Amino acid sequence: MYYGYPTQTSPIDDVVSSSEGTAIWVLVSLILAVIGGLVAYFVFIKPDKKTENKWLAWFKDYFNFHKMMIEDLLKTIYIIIAIFITLSSFSFIGSNFLGFLIYLIVGNIIARICFESALMLVMIWKNTNEINKKLKK
Repeated sequence: MYYGYPTQTSPIDDVVSSSEGTAIWVLVSLILAVIGGLVAYFVFIKPDKKTENKWLAWFKDYFNFHKMMIEDLLKTIYIIIAIFITLSSFSFIGSNFLGFLIYLIVGNIIARICFESALMLVMIWKNTNEINKKLKK
């Protein structure tokens, strides 16, 4: 005895149900992020008192941007890109020696100029921060 017909779903139904789930998750993520951000602000950033716990002190410095990580990150990325430019330039050595030299020299110079200009902004911040600390004393 057969009681019902098998149901078939179209690919459009699968996409709609998938996108509905994604939209719900994005909305829940947004609400949780706002709540978490507010809690982190009032727990770590807002209080002016010193914390004895090194872990909480690190979080406070991290969220207040007292320790800038971008300088180390930029230097590491520069080294990786310079090595990549140098090694990938050797792919031109057999076919076009002039292209190899241009890619090797100009590529590394352009990479250096780009990263130096980004690091200049970090250095300006560091110097301004030092001046600010000296003026507060």
